[in-house]
Amino acid sequence: MKKYLEQNVYDAAVERINFIFDHFEKVCVSFSGGKDSTVLLHLTHQIATERNRLPIYILFVDLEGQYNCTIEHIHEMLELPGIIPYWICLPLNLRNAVSVFEPHWVCWDETKKDLWVRELPDHPSVISDQNYFPFFRYRMEFEDFVPAFQEWLAEDDSTACLVGIRADESLNRYRAIVRLRESRFQGKGWTNTNCKGSVTACYPIYDWRTEDIWAYIGKEKLKYNRLYDFMYLTGKSIHEMRICQPYGDDQRKGLDQFHQIEPETWFRIVQRVSGANMGNIYCGQKMLGYHRGLGLPKGHTWESYTKLLLSTMPPKTRNHFEQKYAVYIDWWKKHGYEEKKIPDHANRKDEAAKKVPSWRRMCLCILKNDFWCKSLSFSMTKELYEKYYKKVESGEFVSKLDLIKEKYKDI
Repeated sequence: MKKYLEQNVYDAAVERINFIFDHFEKVCVSFSGGKDSTVLLHLTHQIATERNRLPIYILFVDLEGQYNCTIEHIHEMLELPGIIPYWICLPLNLRNAVSVFEPHWVCWDETKKDLWVRELPDHPSVISDQNYFPFFRYRMEFEDFVPAFQEWLAEDDSTACLVGIRADESLNRYRAIVRLRESRFQGKGWTNTNCKGSVTACYPIYDWRTEDIWAYIGKEKLKYNRLYDFMYLTGKSIHEMRICQPYGDDQRKGLDQFHQIEPETWFRIVQRVSGANMGNIYCGQKMLGYHRGLGLPKGHTWESYTKLLLSTMPPKTRNHFEQKYAVYIDWWKKHGYEEKKIPDHANRKDEAAKKVPSWRRMCLCILKNDFWCKSLSFSMTKELYEKYYKKVESGEFVSKLDLIKEKYKDI
């Protein structure tokens, strides 16, 4: 439950950042070029300067297929005195929600160098050598790289890594801040110490609203990413603007603004990222499963339509979805559907609340290209997914999918 403070959010953030400098030897700010991390970096640098605690470390992970406006803003922010930046340009595995043929793509992939959206940035802090970090591996997940980098940076020093996420952006971000009570540093609800105790993630501006961010930028006349100005001109409200790789499950809804804002960059994106133009044309529309999709084709049940869609997929992607569906069906068979078949469809409210299974839910999952099947609530972790495919490819074991298929013969 939320508890409101007497302080305003600015004073609370300043107090939190001062607390961080009181208790940690190293301070690193995760910087994306977006408005939230920009405000966080400005605040942290200002307080570090006042306290004579420079240098501070900056982590920016460059995802290649980004707006030029963002890269220009990165350059200007890295001119701040007394910072040690790490500009990461390494081949990371990224989600591509606009293609079933290439559900992931690899930024800065040397094998696709002739198709890169941009050349490597010209800045002394750029790291593109895959051997620079002892922990790095080709196609490493972004979510794995960041904590590994933090561990590497910390060495034997107590280290705080500041992240500019805010609770009012989404329920998931709110949960990320409040869920791990036992790992809080000295009981502070805006901190999260890792299991090794060496790195503490801190969220000093977690309670800021979007209006607070822009009010502070305007009042202090801070440098910010001019991409937001162009987003405003395309009709986006301040609450809809996002600065991140635009091909993710949620971000693809705004993919159509890319070609409006930077048409020259968009030309390179279409060649580089499979399905980008399709996502641009149909983002947020019924064809991709939004607003309940286009409906059921004549002569089909939701079950038969799901199987038809599965049959059109590349083998690896089809295997992935079938594995998910097998686990989904198996779970529901054990929780009230052992004697009755999974229904073709159910009450929409119950489906939306995820209270009942149905083939319609599975079908919409495919139409939305919900690769991790979050809408079915049974998403396999990425770590387990990687282990699974390594074992399948090596022929070490019979997949759980085959066992469940034999048991229920539902897929």
